[in-house]
Amino acid sequence: MNKKKLMFHALTALILFVTCSSLAHAQATRTWVSGVGDDANPCSRTAPCKTFAGAISKTATGGEINVLDPGGFGGVTITKSITISSEGFEAGVLVSGTNAIIINAGSTGVVVLRGLDIEGLGTGLDGIKVIGGLAALHVEKCTVNAFRGTNGSGIEIAPTTAGTTLVFIKDTIVRNNGQGTGGGIFINPGAGATVKASLDNVRMENNVFGFKSQGTSTTSVSNSVAAGNSAAGFSAVNGGAVLNIERSVAANNGTGVVCSSAAVRVGNTSFSGNTAATATAGINCFTYKNNDADAVIGLTQINPQ
Repeated sequence: MNKKKLMFHALTALILFVTCSSLAHAQATRTWVSGVGDDANPCSRTAPCKTFAGAISKTATGGEINVLDPGGFGGVTITKSITISSEGFEAGVLVSGTNAIIINAGSTGVVVLRGLDIEGLGTGLDGIKVIGGLAALHVEKCTVNAFRGTNGSGIEIAPTTAGTTLVFIKDTIVRNNGQGTGGGIFINPGAGATVKASLDNVRMENNVFGFKSQGTSTTSVSNSVAAGNSAAGFSAVNGGAVLNIERSVAANNGTGVVCSSAAVRVGNTSFSGNTAATATAGINCFTYKNNDADAVIGLTQINPQ
């Protein structure tokens, strides 16, 4: 009888141990990072992690990483639906000579980046780069600065998996970026991939180009500014791209708006101080509604209102 009791207690203890171990390794739906955290921690509110890379492995798909206090939290590769959010605290992502945030979350993945200060130190490649597949990306209240490494861009949306990626960028600053083929915000889907993007209240300043789209893509830009970019403020560069610009500003760029055989429509937008207001090729480059320009804009007028 004693032997049976001993075996029973031993078995009970083993079950409890395994259960507790499984719970200890379970991913949480909400995790935390802190400037004084430790990636050996469970990333809880009271025992936060140090980096986004450390927290993401402990965060469940569809979960959220929150910033507890100011700090630098490093680059991260995102391979699942997740939100990384900082409200009211400095949330630095500082890299040198590499990408800051790479996203390849699959055809159903949804990623939200909110309140991040993404810094490339002049040598970073891309601040935010979408590769592979992704259903949707939301970039909100972020700053992306100084990604001037080889072909670097502040934000590059370059999915290669067949399907449609939705991109929403708002209340964001993208500045001092671009080298080679790169610039501020670059919509660049691969063969078979489609991007549908919207930009609202976005400032693209002192990049090689402010905004550029190519490939199969449709982008709507509103309430945004492209200023001081050495090449184009806004551009669409092949027949697969559609670019609609309204209630925006193109100021002090090399060229305000470039349309190269793509469908570009511009309305209620101000052109000032650009070396050239527009550069156009093809027949799909249009002005509509009430634009304000300090020089002749070479766009075909449609639907004046």
